[in-house]
Amino acid sequence: MKENGTIERMQVYPSPNPNIALTEITYWSCGLRVKGMLATPKKEGIYEGILYLRGGMQSIGMVRPARIAQIASEGFTVFAPYYRGNRGGEGRDEFAGEDRLDAVYAVDILKQFCISTRIHLFAFSRGGIMALWTAILRKDIASIVTWAGVSDIYLTYEERLDMRRMMKRVIGGTPTNKTEAYEERNVLPKIAEINAPTLIIHGKLDVNVSFVHAEMLEKELLGNNKIVETWYYPEFTHFFPSLVNRQVVKDACRWMKMQRGV
Repeated sequence: MKENGTIERMQVYPSPNPNIALTEITYWSCGLRVKGMLATPKKEGIYEGILYLRGGMQSIGMVRPARIAQIASEGFTVFAPYYRGNRGGEGRDEFAGEDRLDAVYAVDILKQFCISTRIHLFAFSRGGIMALWTAILRKDIASIVTWAGVSDIYLTYEERLDMRRMMKRVIGGTPTNKTEAYEERNVLPKIAEINAPTLIIHGKLDVNVSFVHAEMLEKELLGNNKIVETWYYPEFTHFFPSLVNRQVVKDACRWMKMQRGV
């Protein structure tokens, strides 16, 4: 077993953008070989880093090369972990359980490819709770963007009837009979430990991750005197129209560069 954050293997991956190089990386996390994708601009420069934390579970919401290439094209080096148990990685996806450490150690992978020391978190959907835990467990995060992000594991169980079977299987039961397992994933009581400025992006018509998640996170951040900005869209659901989506990515990347975190 190798040290956490150690690279085991690198393999060139076809890129949809001629200006961005993609590499699939296998790295060590908690004694497991976990995989992720690195996107680096081909033009030389001092690029800040973004850890992109995907949404979904297993093959649903998997990292898309076009997405991380898009973000990298805004002038960042990007690394997107698949999380354990996915795409040939060892272990099993735990839905914000011990797999949160795959994100924590992925920061160490990203730093090996960044001249700049500034690392940001860019999360979507389930990735939101992963980003919050990463910012709590590390103190070297410059900023956080959570887009349609999960912030309350209990609320997810209540709202997503279609996900209950999966959550029972992965977490080991319900919030009633597996209280400890759910509480271990409960991030909101730990928000005071986040030091990075946070941008919350959310569509108010979202039925996958309700707008309540954004409201709860904003309330906790403000209540703990944290720097928080919100971009709320009353007309959009979990998925924004493509043109709007691309513009929001650009704006969010610009926002990250402006932050004065670490």
